[in-house]
This record gives sequence, C-alpha cells and structure tokens, in this order.
Amino acid sequence: MGSVSNIGFFSSPSIFSKQRKHKSLCSFMIYHNNVNYKVRNMSRICCNKLSESGIEEIHTTKRVSKSKDSVEEYNTAMKRMMRNPYEYHHDLGMNYTVITEYLIVGSQPQKPEDIDHLKKEEGVAYILNLQQDKDVEYWGIDLQSIIKRCRELDIRHMRRPAVDFDPNSLQSALPKAVSSLEWAISEGKGKVYVHCTAGLGRAPAVAIAYLFWFSEMNLNAAYDMLTLKRPCGPNKKAIRGATYDLAKNDPWKEPFESLPDHAFGDIADWERNLIQNRVRALRGT
Repeated sequence: MGSVSNIGFFSSPSIFSKQRKHKSLCSFMIYHNNVNYKVRNMSRICCNKLSESGIEEIHTTKRVSKSKDSVEEYNTAMKRMMRNPYEYHHDLGMNYTVITEYLIVGSQPQKPEDIDHLKKEEGVAYILNLQQDKDVEYWGIDLQSIIKRCRELDIRHMRRPAVDFDPNSLQSALPKAVSSLEWAISEGKGKVYVHCTAGLGRAPAVAIAYLFWFSEMNLNAAYDMLTLKRPCGPNKKAIRGATYDLAKNDPWKEPFESLPDHAFGDIADWERNLIQNRVRALRGT
C-alpha cells in the first residue's frame, strides 16, 4: 500500500465518492474547510502546524486573496485542459504519495523546509522537477533557495521541464524525464521525488511511463496502480504517444493519430527492450 503524506492536501468530493465503492481499502479522515472527506488507501498522513480550525494558518488577508485567486485560476485551467475533477490546494502546502519503495510523486516543494522533510522523513536523495520557470514564478516559489538546500543536504536536483496542461509537450518530454528517473533509481542512493506543480498531471505521467517501460506492467496496470494510490488524471494518450515514438523508427510508419485508442497500451518484450535502451541512451542529454 502506498503512503500519502500531506504537508497540506489536495481534494475533490468526486474523488472520494468514487472510491467509496472500494470497501476493502483502509480509510482515514481528512478535515478540509470543515468538511469531512473519507480518504481511502492512505497509510500515513502528516501535516504542518494547523490552527484550531484544522486549516493551516495564513497571517495576512492580502496573501489569502492572492493565493485563492491563483488557486482558482489554476484549477479552472486544469479542469478545462485535463478534463478531470481534481484540485490543487496550494495554501495547504506540499503533498505527496509514496508509490514504491524508491519512487514518490507529489506537488512542488514550496520552501527549503520541505526539502528537510523529504530528506529526513522519506530518505529522498533525488528530486526530479518537471516545472517550467513560469510555473515556479506563478506561485512565487524561491526555487534557488530550494536548490541550495538540496545541495546542502546532498540531494541531486534535476529538471526536465514540460508545459503544463499540454499533452504534446508531455509526450515530447517523457523520454528524457523517464531517463533521469531511471538513472536516479538505478543509482540506489535513496528515493526519487518526482513533482510538477500539483502532482496531478506531469509528475504521475512520468512515474507511470517509467513503470510501464521498465517493469512487466502494461500501461493500464501501471496507470491503475498509481492512480489508486494517488487520485489524479495524467494524460494516458501522451504516454502511449511517447511509447510509440520510442518503439518505432520506421520512416514509413503509420501516424500515431490514426491508430486506435488501445494502440501501444501494451508492448512486446523486444519493444520494451528497445525502449529501455533508447531511454538509457538519453542520459546526460
């Protein structure tokens, strides 16, 4: 079972209503804006210091207003472009889910103290950041202070930017991002923390592509495994498209857009070996 840690948390009522069907999963209660949500398949939850109301304290009205406006704008864009019901709550801080013993998927670290937490509590040795500079600037994150803290704690910080809400950009970025992830995991020095902004699109897509290409899972199995542990809506077509790009090098190949929806949701052993070799060849590029 994957564990979820919330220095804050994202939530959507529709997520939890769907998951109520899975009665065998363990449950915990999360309190957000005085509404009780039952969260399933979560083995551990930890939070920043909260006020008596259960919500993290924010000390200025101006900050609250700016934060709410930014979050609403971001979530509106995410729902429109990704067509899923999930929401990001920036004001509740970093949140993440432990997917495997070596892989964590989550939202953006917001301050150097988040890096301390990842190092001390989770044994993170690598951070793979999929954000563009404009993503970081939008949320007012001091990225340089985070990178500095990574150096101080001997955490390798890597960046493989992809455009948010853009499946074509994600498809193009996946091979190199997975290459960085596979290298970090193969080094075996600690867990790898993969994040985008909310940890709901780009980061889980990279993790799913890694599981698909470097394990015996097909795409649906990898997708279901991750999304059961961390409710999110990464673009499955972008992962299939990247798989197609890596597995086929025939100049006369049929365009991906003309293939059926199930195409490259699974691959033969020789295709998986070819993909693995091509992904590893991207190290350092």
